[in-house]
Amino acid sequence: MKIAVAKGDGIGPEIMEAVLNIFKANQVDLEYEYVEMGKWVFDKGFSNGMTPEAQRTIEELGILFKGPMETPKGKGVKSVNVTARKTWNTYANKRVFQTLHGVDTVFSKAGIPIDVTIVRENIEDTYGGIEHMLTHDVALSRRFITRPGSMQVIRYAFEMAQQKGARRITCGHKANIMKLTDGLFLECFYEVAKEFPELNADDKIVDDLAMQLVVKPEQYDVIVLTNLQGDIISDLCAGLVGGLGFAPSANIGDHISIFEAVHGTAPDIAGKNIANPTALLLSGLAMLRHLGLTENAATIENALLYTLETGVHTGDFGDKSKPSVNTTEFANAIIANFGRVPQQGMKPMIPNKPITPAVCHLERNPMMFSKEAEEEKIVGVDMFIESIEQPDVIAQKCQHHGGTKFKLINVSNRGTQVWPTGSKFTNLVNQFNLRFESINNQALTQQDIIGLYVSLSADFKICSLEILNMWGDKRSYSLAQGQ
Repeated sequence: MKIAVAKGDGIGPEIMEAVLNIFKANQVDLEYEYVEMGKWVFDKGFSNGMTPEAQRTIEELGILFKGPMETPKGKGVKSVNVTARKTWNTYANKRVFQTLHGVDTVFSKAGIPIDVTIVRENIEDTYGGIEHMLTHDVALSRRFITRPGSMQVIRYAFEMAQQKGARRITCGHKANIMKLTDGLFLECFYEVAKEFPELNADDKIVDDLAMQLVVKPEQYDVIVLTNLQGDIISDLCAGLVGGLGFAPSANIGDHISIFEAVHGTAPDIAGKNIANPTALLLSGLAMLRHLGLTENAATIENALLYTLETGVHTGDFGDKSKPSVNTTEFANAIIANFGRVPQQGMKPMIPNKPITPAVCHLERNPMMFSKEAEEEKIVGVDMFIESIEQPDVIAQKCQHHGGTKFKLINVSNRGTQVWPTGSKFTNLVNQFNLRFESINNQALTQQDIIGLYVSLSADFKICSLEILNMWGDKRSYSLAQGQ
């Protein structure tokens, strides 16, 4: 079985070499096709951080094992890590955080075991990176949460929790504030939960979840979150078990999967052979299990756990009264401990059943969509304008633009209503939202919206607009604060 390997930047090549040496010593039956990705590829002029040959190889093989990669700063290019995940639709980011004996934390010293799996949506949310300056003072980031994308990652989380024998699966969200975006994600969670009645499914507001994870992490099992919240909570969980040096990551898609450590390139220690390879090794073990090489994975992980229990450590963790070892020595210690088992956390030996990734040659981009449950109706429009005038002056100017089809409902600034009611204590910026709705609930068309746009543009610079839709009796837009 052949997989693609990208060594990465900074400490990437040395920790990748250590991990692959461990695999070789355990006779892991894999071949490696090395591909060109990372900062040095950006520097050669490839704006997405990978060569066309690398992309073809990865799409042909279906598995990428990668080291940490750096995105050049100040050059206007996107992160190669995010680009890879999004390009190949690796929609589920799975990160497992477990107590590792020999890695001291507040919780390990208190005898509190941690075994938390975070499943983070990997494609959408603010990580679309779709941003605009609406005025010189106001930046806008579009946050996309889709029903098909949410269903993909949530169903994966439930299926994985079922296979794991999880006692609980929790949805972390902020649906109390972001009622449409996080509200849609939460709605999808409970829709999928109906298919898994044997699992205890519940939800937590993400700020409460963060506090609970610090206070009582042992009460959580599997947690599924949107992209940004999942990114933050997964790093919080890494801190519970010793830091990013012990945080593996699997990015799972239907056709291509990526396995990587979540830590950075650590350029200050690159080339010194002192980096900790544990996170990349744990990511590699997740890859072996994904490929059905379960016996190899268990043998190596038991050796790793045994090695940690004996106090062997690199310079970033462990008993400082004992001398640290370098990257190569750490890998060699694990190899020397093949066949030994740890006192705690021993992994069962399950015979290998290799699963070759199915090579899929797609002729067109897959289109994901769900059928509309009820008829769509345009009921108004939000016009985002630039102005430094007072709300009542803006509203007065709008009165003659509505014509016979539109009426101005309210004016808001940064999401807070400032007309027809509001407070003089509300600080304003130079970008307002004018909400127009149809008069007497008459049907509106896109041409009506364009006509209003043309009329308003005589008095205002229009930065952006959003059509207000209804599906049946369900409003598809939020109200302003105070509306």
